[in-house]
Amino acid sequence: MQFTYVLPGWEGFAADGRVLRDAMSRQHGLRVPTSCYYLIDAGYTNCEGFLASFRGQKYHLNEWRQGHRPRNDEKLFNLRHVSTRNVIERCFGLIKIR
Repeated sequence: MQFTYVLPGWEGFAADGRVLRDAMSRQHGLRVPTSCYYLIDAGYTNCEGFLASFRGQKYHLNEWRQGHRPRNDEKLFNLRHVSTRNVIERCFGLIKIR
């Protein structure tokens, strides 16, 4: 649960894509290491260095915790994606508490 880059100062209603473009355009801005990916939500599009979940594939962690198994590769990917994203959301929660 470590942050690799923080860009403070944007208003809460700013478009995510605009904030990301700003972070990447700065001289010492966000860089994606070679052969690595950052997980993004469905509001973004997949591009080099960024992975979003598959659209149109529902994923509910509560169902999978109850023993249901993903029925195809896309649902399995979304399960792993959302599980990892939950760690990210917990990190944001910790920062908000501080």
